[in-house]
Amino acid sequence: MTAPFALSRIHHVAYRCKDAKQTVEWYEKVLGMTYTSAFSEDHVPSTGAYDPYMHVFLDCGGGNVLAFFELPQQPEMGRDANTPEWVQHIAFEVRDMDALLAAKAHIEGLGIDVLGPTFHGIFRSIYFFDPNGHRVELACNIGKPEHYEELKRVAPLMLDEWSRTKKAPRHADWLHKDPDAA
Repeated sequence: MTAPFALSRIHHVAYRCKDAKQTVEWYEKVLGMTYTSAFSEDHVPSTGAYDPYMHVFLDCGGGNVLAFFELPQQPEMGRDANTPEWVQHIAFEVRDMDALLAAKAHIEGLGIDVLGPTFHGIFRSIYFFDPNGHRVELACNIGKPEHYEELKRVAPLMLDEWSRTKKAPRHADWLHKDPDAA
């Protein structure tokens, strides 16, 4: 079954923030994003509800946009206590391993704790948190065409097995064996 339309790209992804100005400044300074626009209303356009907000938009490059809402009338933002903090994250791609290592040095130089680089078979990545508590990942692709072909081949098998057993399928164990590990 297919949809009667085609998606062209993600228009933007929106998250909540504690302070719109601080968030914009952090993403500009830490990740080099460009602040492009803001929307602000007292009433939510889609629902009509009174809920003043500031909605800011940052250009991430490649036509990708990250947005944030500051909601001063809502209870203080938190996170889902039943979801581990490593699960929900925003991942951005960098050109190569040199760029990833340069990003790590830059971010650590700003006093931000960075985890990684971590090996994921077809990419390596680093992790850190923004001032709102959102986990951010920077990743560089290292996979070869045959890796992606194999992952596509086993994806339906893995999903079917997971659906039946709720245990990690082993079809792509090679993703977790870092050839550079000592």
